[in-house]
Amino acid sequence: MTEFLSLRDAIAAYVHDSSTVAMEGFTHLIPFAAGHEIIRQGKRDLTLIRMTPDLIYDQLIGMGCVRKLVFSWGGNPGVGSLHRFRDAVENGWPQPLEIEEHSHAAMANAYAAGAAGLPCAIFRGYAGSALVSVNSNIRFITCPFTGEQLAAVPAIKPDLAIIHAQRADKDGNVLIEGITGVQKEVVLAAKHAVVTVEEIVDDLRAPSPNSTVLPHWTVNAIVEAPGGARPSYAHGYYRRDNAFYNEWDSIARDRSTFQLWMQQNVLLGA
Repeated sequence: MTEFLSLRDAIAAYVHDSSTVAMEGFTHLIPFAAGHEIIRQGKRDLTLIRMTPDLIYDQLIGMGCVRKLVFSWGGNPGVGSLHRFRDAVENGWPQPLEIEEHSHAAMANAYAAGAAGLPCAIFRGYAGSALVSVNSNIRFITCPFTGEQLAAVPAIKPDLAIIHAQRADKDGNVLIEGITGVQKEVVLAAKHAVVTVEEIVDDLRAPSPNSTVLPHWTVNAIVEAPGGARPSYAHGYYRRDNAFYNEWDSIARDRSTFQLWMQQNVLLGA
């Protein structure tokens, strides 16, 4: 049975220290509100998974929540480095960060394998890539039918998936519209799933052609969190705050400036 919870209660119930959490949303529907609540609750030693860490993982890393990051592109989209991520890798601040880097293709296939209950993903990729020399979870196998060399990576099966979506109905079904990314796959791959939504409605309404409905039995908890993707965007609700993505570069570059911003806008901004 899907639960309807407050954000505080959902994070307290489903995010545990040392667990593996995937917070997905490609370009839009990034679950910022959920990430901020993880920070406020002081969760620790998390393994975080995400195709593009984005600003929310920079914040989680800088606040000491993360032990390991599994990712496929680490940067501030359209701007440059994620400075808290970089500081953790290069200087161990606020604590050392273990990293496992993949390509987008590998991550997408690994989520799909997890959703299908398979042990690994097999695909064409990594030919000539230097990542092979630094990531022991990238292997190669020979196709028994064609003799072709294919890449293989472990399936992603997180303890918890957290996504943001546009709407949920009162039965617990969830509608995602626009760029759907890997939200469906990560929810199906995870042991548990928490979904924050812009609104809870009586009727999901006729979805657009580029949409996905997650049935209630795939979701453990739903949280009504209007604006829960800001400064990312939610298609049909609000636009991406591009100015803030630019501002984050200077906010996150300095440790003291970062800590002050987090104190004023996240820790005291609930």
